[in-house]
Amino acid sequence: MERKCKSNTYHRNKHSFYPVDHIIGVSVQFSNFDSVTYKIDNMFGDMMGMMGKLKEAQEKVEATKKRLDTVYLQEESSDGLLSVSISANRVIKEIKLDESLLQDKEQLEDYLILTLNTAIEKATKVNETELAAVAKEGMPNIPGMDSLFK
Repeated sequence: MERKCKSNTYHRNKHSFYPVDHIIGVSVQFSNFDSVTYKIDNMFGDMMGMMGKLKEAQEKVEATKKRLDTVYLQEESSDGLLSVSISANRVIKEIKLDESLLQDKEQLEDYLILTLNTAIEKATKVNETELAAVAKEGMPNIPGMDSLFK
């Protein structure tokens, strides 16, 4: 909304009137409030920089997830009758078992449960450690966010 007031044209904002000749694009500049415009411009510039860093961090996390597909962990039962190979992304790649375990179904089930759970736990630790390191490295400095990646 515009209105005339004492030979000047004014632009109506929600809270006050601004002289039209001081409106430039979407930012309002006053001759004695240049520092306000500077701070607003810097705030949006910093925000765009943070968004760029977040996107870069996301790309690094995705690359790390792909790399973790090639990291394998080997877990073996205490007596060596059962062996499990698992990727750091918690995908089971191989199970080897001794012929003697095929004779007793209950014993085989127990061996599988114990060995698989241990392997998954180790793979989860590796996965979380690697991803947290990459995420922390790529995060912009946002107060209070550093405690999330410890």
